[in-house]
Amino acid sequence: MKKLLVCFILLMAVQVWAQEKSKITVKSTEKNAGVIFVTIVDGKKTVDLNCNEGFSGCKAPQPGEYWMVRLPANHGVYECQNVDLFPASADPETADKVGEYCLPEK
Repeated sequence: MKKLLVCFILLMAVQVWAQEKSKITVKSTEKNAGVIFVTIVDGKKTVDLNCNEGFSGCKAPQPGEYWMVRLPANHGVYECQNVDLFPASADPETADKVGEYCLPEK
């Protein structure tokens, strides 16, 4: 039983370490046909995140600074690279997420 508990704790720790976070800027949001598009600047790249309006984690964030956390493969509600946004002033490890989005790979 102890071995199982140790394995579970190690698995959870690996998943947390597997998440990649970066500071991004939300430039704008737009709603179109039930999809919310969030235009962000990540480093020097401008990218559009999207989510399906009506999903529990789909919200239109206000322009400003955020933490973007890339979720590990096969985590999240979308069949793409899933990302969570957190307020820039908060710690993504403990804060409530602003929303969950699809980051299309180009």
